[in-house]
Amino acid sequence: MFQYYFMLGLRSLRRNPALTALMVLTLAIGVAASISTLTILQVMSGNPIPHKSDRLFVPVLDVGPVEGYTPGEEPNDFQMSYTEASNFLKSGQGERRTAIFGISAPIEPARTDIGVFPANGLALTSDFFSMFEAPFRHGQSWTEAEDKAGAQVVVLSRAIAEKLYGNASPVGQRMTIMSQQFQIVGVLDTWAPLPRYYRLIGASAFGDGDELFIPFSTAIRLEANPQGNMNCSANRDPGFAGILASNCTWIQVWFETKTAAERAQLQTYIDSYASEQRKLGRMKRNSPNKLYDVQEWLVKMKVVSNDSRLSAWLAFGFLLLCLVNTIGLLLAKFSVRASEVGIRRALGASRREIFRQFLVESAVVGLAGGLLGLVLALGALALIAMQSKQMATIAHMDWTMLIFTFVMSVFAAIVAGLLPTWRACQVTPAIQLKSQ
Repeated sequence: MFQYYFMLGLRSLRRNPALTALMVLTLAIGVAASISTLTILQVMSGNPIPHKSDRLFVPVLDVGPVEGYTPGEEPNDFQMSYTEASNFLKSGQGERRTAIFGISAPIEPARTDIGVFPANGLALTSDFFSMFEAPFRHGQSWTEAEDKAGAQVVVLSRAIAEKLYGNASPVGQRMTIMSQQFQIVGVLDTWAPLPRYYRLIGASAFGDGDELFIPFSTAIRLEANPQGNMNCSANRDPGFAGILASNCTWIQVWFETKTAAERAQLQTYIDSYASEQRKLGRMKRNSPNKLYDVQEWLVKMKVVSNDSRLSAWLAFGFLLLCLVNTIGLLLAKFSVRASEVGIRRALGASRREIFRQFLVESAVVGLAGGLLGLVLALGALALIAMQSKQMATIAHMDWTMLIFTFVMSVFAAIVAGLLPTWRACQVTPAIQLKSQ
């Protein structure tokens, strides 16, 4: 019976082409607006590493001066000084830990057809790759011993490796970075978590990926110029050594625990560390020490702004307005079929059968609106992606949103069709037969 009603619904689309086109277009525009906005919001607010996001933690300690500080005030600096980063790496806390800061390193290719060019990268420890599950295409990470020794080794992104060496594995070869010889130990496969949760400060959450990775200790030894935000709230000695000895904050630290339950143990360590530092005359503000897991960190860094959420609500408000218009159009469409309903009722059709038929017809309108809405949504996302590289990384639809488009469109059409369908079922057969 459903198949029969479905075929009737398809035929009804051709009865009044203008009215049908208007209903489908109205529904499609509302669906496209809400789906395109929701798609971007989903990418921006999604959990980038759901199976372990509750085991990855960012510590936040306040090393700022007492001058100008109001007790109880939330710190606005979420990075670490070199002192904290170095101590935390040596602490042995958690299953893994890493310190990260951005670098810009000129690369001098051996190939004569490629000139010297700058590459954006990160200085970090070998634990980084396991913590954030960065996949390797060739080779592997450097060792913990190379971390401690400050070895001149490098892991390349797939894009840089293919630019310099093609599809062949460059592992074992040497290349010139920052006028120094580095040995290539690994090449990452395509890896672009959205958002780039592991480095939200001093970099775009949805920008281009990093192109090379070198050991944290190596970057410190070579005095690599940090790229990103650096906050120095007090005078410091000049030069790179002055930065290391100061309370300037410019490093991001992450811990990984074996279980989420170990968060309390890590918090205890952070509090004890801060207490010891206060005895040494540091961290005089005595503000609370914080730990943020991945999802909390994304919220704290406002990866999804209130404007983005407001845009999504406005888009769904527009969809609601489109549904109201669709209800009016369905009322007009079904009202002209009162005589047909009266004859069917006189021939023995029940109100339930009439209700099912007209509801299926509404669903057919929703299906057509979903198809057109999908085309419009993809077009809208394509236009959004043309605005910038950052928007291009988030303005894309996955299979989940594609299926959701049809489900929402059909559901919206059925909801819109409830009132017109109920009205159609109230037709009195005798009155309609007398009027014919």
